[in-house]
Amino acid sequence: MSELLAVIRIRSLIDRNPKVRFTARLLRLTRVNICTLYPKTPSILGMLKVVSEVTTYGEISKEVLVELLKKRGRTKGNKKITEETLKKYNFANFEELAEHILKTGKIPNFIKPVFRLRPPRKGFKHSTKKFFAQGGELGYRGEKINELILRMI
Repeated sequence: MSELLAVIRIRSLIDRNPKVRFTARLLRLTRVNICTLYPKTPSILGMLKVVSEVTTYGEISKEVLVELLKKRGRTKGNKKITEETLKKYNFANFEELAEHILKTGKIPNFIKPVFRLRPPRKGFKHSTKKFFAQGGELGYRGEKINELILRMI
């Protein structure tokens, strides 16, 4: 089972280094409060290091992935993902789809690779200008990304 990273853009790209803006575009982080999923590979980790001043990321759990797919997942036609849609693409339920995504590290073709989230309920707990290790919100946060995603769904 490959580790799956959830990446959320927290800050704007205005007045940022062009390298940061380009890398954010490559990671499909086009707006604030957008979440994307990527396998934990050296190339992705290198890209995340470049955009760490505008994003936060960590390993997503299966339960949170199921909730994210149920509430914020969209098909290519921008329709909500339903049980009928899953059956059409040979998935029994959301748990099976989440298991498939965690195992392969890829989102199936019929689902949009970007999840639009709300700002977190009760706001960010700390500064969005400091890194997580320094008591802020940016950068790598490990398993704690699940708490943030649940507040943003």
